[in-house]
Amino acid sequence: MNIYHEQSKNIAKTWVLMALFFVVIIGIGWAFSYVYDSSGILYFAVIFSIVMNILSYWFSDKIILRMHGAQQVTNESHPDLYNVVENLSITAGLPMPKVYVIPDSAPNAFATGRNKEHAVVAVTTGLLQILNKTELEGVIAHELAHIGNRDMLLSTVVVVLVGFVALLSDMFMRGMWFGGMKNRDSDNKASAIFAIIGVILAILSPIIATLIQLAISRKREYLADASGVLLTRYPEGLASALEKISRAGIPMKTANNATAHLFISNPFGGVGKRMATMFMTHPPAEERIKILRGMH
Repeated sequence: MNIYHEQSKNIAKTWVLMALFFVVIIGIGWAFSYVYDSSGILYFAVIFSIVMNILSYWFSDKIILRMHGAQQVTNESHPDLYNVVENLSITAGLPMPKVYVIPDSAPNAFATGRNKEHAVVAVTTGLLQILNKTELEGVIAHELAHIGNRDMLLSTVVVVLVGFVALLSDMFMRGMWFGGMKNRDSDNKASAIFAIIGVILAILSPIIATLIQLAISRKREYLADASGVLLTRYPEGLASALEKISRAGIPMKTANNATAHLFISNPFGGVGKRMATMFMTHPPAEERIKILRGMH
């Protein structure tokens, strides 16, 4: 498998998933507007979701860094780390991101920021302790790939859509319980059928939205692995780093569901049981390592 083919394939899969998400949103919106008979609530849900997520988009990096106790570092305090980030940023044609270190023994890393000009790369002290230079380069290249591929924007769009679906479901269920649904005397059978469909969608849509969000997150990880290798030209560096990180299996002290998908590896430690794979924010490490070692 060639690295350019892997990159192209994952870009296509990401767009397919996004298209599917839009279809789901349109279908749910149509069913809810028919059953609940209140387009005003739909408009409110869209506006509220967009406004809230625009605000979170502008301040997401500061919030995330504070949540994980990250501290900004300089070339003087962490010359090896800073130089790796600087050199790979030049290679990738990206502005130099701010560099942060998280005081945590669990080996991990993430990138955040609203665009290439306001990007952040953060690594844990545990990561710096166990990786050699080529492995660290593999991890940093992976994070810079997220920035170069505009994954932060994709994540924001997904958050908006998931929030939109959750709001629709919540409002619909509240309306059903409090008798807010309009009774159509002229077409009672149709109303009953759509009421049933609406209830089913209200129950399933948050689950569907979450599964699509997690699937997009996993595809993004494969894409960042492939794109990162394009920078270092050395797949073994990242493969070896992922081996060490997964072998450690240490959960981060500040691990939480809201930011789990940002990290290069599951911050809760381990990969979980096979039956829970579809609920994981990251693809299994062994699959990523196998793909990386199959590149040439």
